Amino acid sequence: MITGDLQSRASTGEVPPVTGVARLRGFGPAGILTTLAIPFAGTAVIGAILVLVWARVTRTPLREIGLVRPRSWTRAVAVGCLFGVAFKVVMKALVMPLFGADPVNRAYHHLAGNAPAAAFMAVFVIVSGGFGEETVYRGFLLERFSKLFGARAGAVAKPLALLLTTVWFAAVHYPDQGLAGVEQAAVTGLAFGAIFLMTGSLFIPMLAHAAFDLAAIAVIYWDLEVRVAHLLFR
Repeated sequence: MITGDLQSRASTGEVPPVTGVARLRGFGPAGILTTLAIPFAGTAVIGAILVLVWARVTRTPLREIGLVRPRSWTRAVAVGCLFGVAFKVVMKALVMPLFGADPVNRAYHHLAGNAPAAAFMAVFVIVSGGFGEETVYRGFLLERFSKLFGARAGAVAKPLALLLTTVWFAAVHYPDQGLAGVEQAAVTGLAFGAIFLMTGSLFIPMLAHAAFDLAAIAVIYWDLEVRVAHLLFR
C-alpha cells in the first residue's frame, strides 16, 4: 500500500520518482556498493575514470568532486609543486625518522641509478598518484562521505569524512610499502585532504601529490635517501 501510494504520488509530480541515477547518487544499496567498489576497481587510474563516468551518469557537477578551475593556473602550479617538494623533504628528514622508519625505501630502492625504471615510475606517479588517487580518495570519497555524514554530523561531517578517507588511503599502501608506507600516506592524506577542503579544488592537491612523488623518486634515483633522512637526526 505504501509503495503503491508513493508511486502514484510520483506519477502526479508530488514526489520525484526514484530512478537508477538517483539510486547511484544516494546511499541505498546501489549507492553504497558503487562508493565501495570504485576504489577497488583495480588501479587508481581506472578508479578515477569510473569516478568521471559516475559523475556523468548521475549528473553530478564536476565542482562537487573538486574539478574546479583555479583562479590562476600559474599560482596553482607554483604553490602545488613547491609545497609537494618541500613536504617530501620534511617527511623524509623529520616526520618519518620520528616514526622510526628505515631511511631507505626498500620497496622502490631498485630505482636507484636505474634511469629507465625511474622515468617510467615518474610518469606512473603523475598519472596514478596525482590524478588517480586524488580523484578517488579526495574528490570522490570525500564528497560521498561528507554527504553521508552531513545530515547527522553537521559541522564535523567534512573532518569526519577526511579522517575516514585518510585511513582508507593509508591502508591501501600497506601491501607494497608496509607500515612505513601506511604512516606516510596517513600524514600526506590528511594534508592533501585538508588543502582540498580549504580550497574546494583538487588541482593543488593533484600537483602537490605528483611533485611529492617525483621528489621521492629523485631522492631514490640519486641515492640521497640516507643523507636526506639524516639532515636533522643522526
